Amino acid sequence: MKHSSQDGGTVEQRSALAELVDSCLDLKWHLDPVEATEAGLSQHDHRLGAFGVADIKHALAALKSISAALESVPVESLDDEIDRTALLNDLRITVHRFEHERPHERNPIFWVSHVLNGLYLLLVIRDRPHDHRCRAAAERIRSLPRFLEYARDTLGPVPRVFADTAIEIAGAGMMLLQQAKQEMQPAGDESFDIACSEGADALAAFSQHLQSLGEGEDEGGFAIGEGAFNFRLNYEHALQATATELARYGVALVEATERELRDLASQIDGSILWPDLVDRLRDEYPPPEQLVMTYASEMERSRSFVASNDVVPVPPGALEVVETPEFLRPMIPFAAYQPPGAFSEDRTGLFYVTDPGKGELQSSERLMRDHCVHELACTALHEGYPGHHLQFLNAQAHPSLVRKVIGSPIAIEGWALYCEEMMGELGFYRTLEEVFFQKLALLWRAARVVIDVGLHTQGMPLEEAVSLLTDRLHFDKLSAEAEVRRYCAHPAYQLCYAVGLREIQSLRKDFQEAAGSGYADRDFHNAVLSYGGLPVSLMRWGMGLGD
Repeated sequence: MKHSSQDGGTVEQRSALAELVDSCLDLKWHLDPVEATEAGLSQHDHRLGAFGVADIKHALAALKSISAALESVPVESLDDEIDRTALLNDLRITVHRFEHERPHERNPIFWVSHVLNGLYLLLVIRDRPHDHRCRAAAERIRSLPRFLEYARDTLGPVPRVFADTAIEIAGAGMMLLQQAKQEMQPAGDESFDIACSEGADALAAFSQHLQSLGEGEDEGGFAIGEGAFNFRLNYEHALQATATELARYGVALVEATERELRDLASQIDGSILWPDLVDRLRDEYPPPEQLVMTYASEMERSRSFVASNDVVPVPPGALEVVETPEFLRPMIPFAAYQPPGAFSEDRTGLFYVTDPGKGELQSSERLMRDHCVHELACTALHEGYPGHHLQFLNAQAHPSLVRKVIGSPIAIEGWALYCEEMMGELGFYRTLEEVFFQKLALLWRAARVVIDVGLHTQGMPLEEAVSLLTDRLHFDKLSAEAEVRRYCAHPAYQLCYAVGLREIQSLRKDFQEAAGSGYADRDFHNAVLSYGGLPVSLMRWGMGLGD
């Protein structure tokens, strides 16, 4: 018997597990059609999700039912068992998130981001015809007022920090709607302009509603609490560590990295303290008109280095470095990577670079310092080769549907940070200044562990989190405040960089001991990438390396 698969093809005699995987993913796309668009599936492009209380109740009942079936289905191999575990954990996190954290009831960012991501993706993706994207965008725009009406009916009192952030995102979304109005009008759709205007009015009204929605909520209301935080660690990231242990690790890593920075600073210029050296070196950045070209050059250098040093095979799939479109500038003040969809035939990744030179002079000078020439190398390998882009290309090519679409930032961000360290071991950095800024980036990731755990489980005030970034890492206050707002909205994510690095380095050590004299970094990297973005402990299980 023939059965349909996610990519529209047919296969013979698929296993019971494969059938359940398809059913799970169908439920996933039904619940979040924007995620389906991002994954490269076009059949949901016209829809927005339904996140009212009753909608979520029905969706969770379906997810729990299929979870029970998934737990009891027979599997034929260790790889199948690992995939089943990863998918079950993803389902558990989804259910727990909506039942206990309740973003649809407590976080307006959840609603605004969903609708704007749905439009953004249709503007920038290249793997489906323009007329299809225009029709889909028109449907989503026409759904926007009703979607935000559901949001108003569903949301209760929300933390002020969530309301303020959602208002900021909605403001940026006005430019997104304007761009869609200019580029996405379907042929013969004479009411499209009216739909765009009604969508903009709905966003403005929702922002106005949020002004009062956050009033009276205590400052720490964004925190999910230690129990929910540990649940995420256990199931989203498959970690045995608790929040308390990770907080200690973060503090120790901050102190150790600061010692490394002091040593490096003394080698570069023994006459000043390391924070002052950072401030001085940040004055060295490319001319704004050469910024995109400079990043593109560094991306190509990292790709060539990976290939020539046999770090890991470089799969086909271009990485284009482009200037951030005007409508995305409010949402991408610095830079951002957009991977190809898991099921997309297009394997092109995009790296957006925002030219601060097009903004106000004072703001431009401040933001250009974040493009310091000494940290471009580290950024290029983290986002491109052998970091995010290479890892996503490997996941996209994987025959396992689970490994195409299920991933934890413990593996994804952990891999990219591991690459920063590993490429340094191989001599990728050309100067002590580049090494210095790579360690500064590590200090930032270490501080994220402390702040992530502190905000959500230890009652850390927002001001303390901001001060940690300004005092210890010398962030300017505006950037630090924006960082902390993001940490509030995404619990147990920011710690994944440094904790993922620790997990992957520990895995490499055990892999090397098991391989003995036959060990090669290339073999280890291939083994890691064969799991896509699955949590590191599941990689360890598959490699037979124990707990």
